Amino acid sequence: MRVSAVITALAIALAPTASPRAAPAYGPELQGFAYPWPVSHYRFTSQGDALDMAYMDVKPAHPNGQAVVLLHGKNFCAGTWQTTITVLTQAGYRVIAPDQIGFCKSSKPAHYQFSFQQLAGNTHALLASLGIARATLVGHSTGGMLAIRYGLMYPADVAQLVLVDPIGLEDWKAKGVPWQSVDAWYQQERNTSADRIREYERATYYAGTWQAAYETWVQMLAGMYRGRGRDIVAWNSALLYDMIYTQPVVYELDQLSMPVLLMIGDKDTTAIGKALAPPAIRATLGDYPALGKAAAARIPHVKLVEFPDLGHAPQIQDPEAFHKALLDGLRQPAPINGH
Repeated sequence: MRVSAVITALAIALAPTASPRAAPAYGPELQGFAYPWPVSHYRFTSQGDALDMAYMDVKPAHPNGQAVVLLHGKNFCAGTWQTTITVLTQAGYRVIAPDQIGFCKSSKPAHYQFSFQQLAGNTHALLASLGIARATLVGHSTGGMLAIRYGLMYPADVAQLVLVDPIGLEDWKAKGVPWQSVDAWYQQERNTSADRIREYERATYYAGTWQAAYETWVQMLAGMYRGRGRDIVAWNSALLYDMIYTQPVVYELDQLSMPVLLMIGDKDTTAIGKALAPPAIRATLGDYPALGKAAAARIPHVKLVEFPDLGHAPQIQDPEAFHKALLDGLRQPAPINGH
């Protein structure tokens, strides 16, 4: 089936319908919010804690023998890959969509040394438990930083990297964004509300536009901050922001050995800690047209796809254009050594 036909069908069958007035309260592991496919659980011990990593394992009706792992962003969950999972499985891919520890339906440990290496190791162990030795990784936003770290740690196990508006294409600290303590991040996150999420996403994720379908993802996040576990949710979010700020990956892009599909929404302006920076520095941050081209110049085997009118979440803002480019890139990856 053509991608356009798939997207048209999905617009009716899968589009979220929550209104801005909806005010659900979800548990700390997003209890009460339903994902579109059954949620499985990978239980393991890490740093002395018994942890639960939630994931969806969606198998195609007609397998092509390839697996794709979808890595969500900081303000996203496995469930927000809903349309992408459907498109990929209809194209024959087995899709694994985990919630990383600290996010969404997975454990929120009170004391955890978060690092991209640790999250990559957790994900690698999950795939090993499923018998998946080699896969394509699709990482969006913070998931793009994680995908890069995973590719550097396990290059032989990665068929291809797809980086969708990855953050971390610049080192915010080096550019002048001041450090903020975990305690300060925590106080900021405790003030999270649906209105704040919505306005940030409107400006950054969707290039100043808004559709009713986006509201379910706003309420998904805001609902965890209304529920009984809001403090541990905010604490984990604070720890994760510290990880993102202090663990840059941009200096290692030239070490990626696999084909990379870099997908950039040119209206994206995301930059961690931008609001903390002096105005003159703030204006230089999150310039995604420039960041995308600079990253592509450093990655050895790369195909750059730009969406001139889209923001930070092209897979949600224009799913037809995004998924056509994604499938084309998966079928024809960037050549390595001229092949």
